[in-house]
Amino acid sequence: MISGAEIMVKCLEAEGVEVVFGYPGATICPFYDKIYDSQIKHILVRQEQNAAHMASGYARCSNKPGVCVATSGPGATNLITGIATAYTDSIPLIAITGQVRSDLLGRDVFQEADITGACEPFVKHSYIVKKTEDLPRVFKEAFYIASTGRKGPVLIDIPMDIQINELESFEYPESVNIIGYKPNTKGHTIQVRRAVEAIKNSKRPVIVSGGGVLLSGVKPKFRKFAEKTSIPVISTMMGIGVMPSEHELYLGMLGTHGKTVANRALHDADLVIVCGARLGDRAVASPHQMSENTLVIHIDIDPAEIGKNVKTEIPIVGDMKNVMNMLIENIGDYVVPNQWQETVKTWKKDFLRVPPVFDGFVEPRTLIAHLSSMLRSKAILVADVGQNQIWCANNFRIRDGRFLTTGGMGTMGYSIPAAVGASMNELATIRGNDLGIKIIIMRNHRLGMVRELQDNYYDCRHSETVLQGDPDFLKIAEAYGIDHAEVSSNAEAEEILKDVVKSDKPFILVCNVYPDTPSI
Repeated sequence: MISGAEIMVKCLEAEGVEVVFGYPGATICPFYDKIYDSQIKHILVRQEQNAAHMASGYARCSNKPGVCVATSGPGATNLITGIATAYTDSIPLIAITGQVRSDLLGRDVFQEADITGACEPFVKHSYIVKKTEDLPRVFKEAFYIASTGRKGPVLIDIPMDIQINELESFEYPESVNIIGYKPNTKGHTIQVRRAVEAIKNSKRPVIVSGGGVLLSGVKPKFRKFAEKTSIPVISTMMGIGVMPSEHELYLGMLGTHGKTVANRALHDADLVIVCGARLGDRAVASPHQMSENTLVIHIDIDPAEIGKNVKTEIPIVGDMKNVMNMLIENIGDYVVPNQWQETVKTWKKDFLRVPPVFDGFVEPRTLIAHLSSMLRSKAILVADVGQNQIWCANNFRIRDGRFLTTGGMGTMGYSIPAAVGASMNELATIRGNDLGIKIIIMRNHRLGMVRELQDNYYDCRHSETVLQGDPDFLKIAEAYGIDHAEVSSNAEAEEILKDVVKSDKPFILVCNVYPDTPSI
């Protein structure tokens, strides 16, 4: 005989899951009892939201769905922000929640919550398992849905009795056949031909890369296409890293907080090739950012995103990998006209700015740029939300590594969990698992981005954006046994970081930043 909880573990093993992130509770205890004997590594978090963020960071770097686990009621509801964050950023996630016994559902018993209903707007699909024999099919479908088409989170809610019930045997399905779920991955041949013809007729083309390029694993082919045609590349925040930051064809991030050269190229282009990006308000704040005569080719796995925010003449629904192969095969010997190449190169030089330095403070943008050169080429930088996100997006020099942040939801507290650790209550996770994560706190005693809005639109009335009573971060680091330092200049910071980046131990560096340092 085999219990539902043991089936859950075997399903995860069958999917090749190596690590899960979670926090136990009564209704998920049967599962925790069985995973105790499994080779799957479990990372114990200190708050469930962080389990979802950790699973998200894991998924983005492993190209496999991340798995997070929580108990019913508040344990499950604590996952919602992390699930919503993964949903808006199209991250494949499996969220497993315990639930009260099936016969108690709907009676408002202790720690009962309708988590499938609560998460409905933020998941690709959700299940509440009603029969133990359904578990193998549900898990197989959940992993398939999360990792195909436009990727995203799937929730599996499992009542306690379903975990306890026993079956005579276990068999994991070899295939999936879900009626009504057939993602179009191929890319329409005629539409691709139209796109190729438009590219060949263009004089000032630009490629806009979004997170979909990275999620599809097509970065090498994407770069090959850009280099073959010499088309300049700009990116959304989620698309940062698709090209090395110093590549001659890469112009940086576009949008409200982006690079001037990227926005200028977008505005003056006669053809824009949008690859795996939805072009939300932060990327294209108004129609005037693009010329009225600009032709748009929009490539995306999700047909609902094509043309949603920008008028599109040539839509192509398909997996970026397949479409990029077709473009490379059909583009021939087309190369961008020399005049456009030279114009863009001139802009890159003319729009380059050197941030001012204030005595007694760290200049964050310069420090982040210098930090890039200290790290190995495959280094991963995870940014939280606020000014630090913009400083990192515009100044960290990606080579072969990744830039991780939350673009769609803008969730504060994302950065450390995505680096497998999380907010202050996750320092114990970092220390307990001997993770060599380096945390840099840019301390300016301000809610910087909100303060900028108050400067620009509310007559500098700084209502509740001056942070007072900040904790002593150094003492917090000391309490967890994590090495730490505080600096007030770039020279101090860079001297310390030289040794820090070589160490395999965690470290917390507090940088005192001039309070009025702008985002860009």
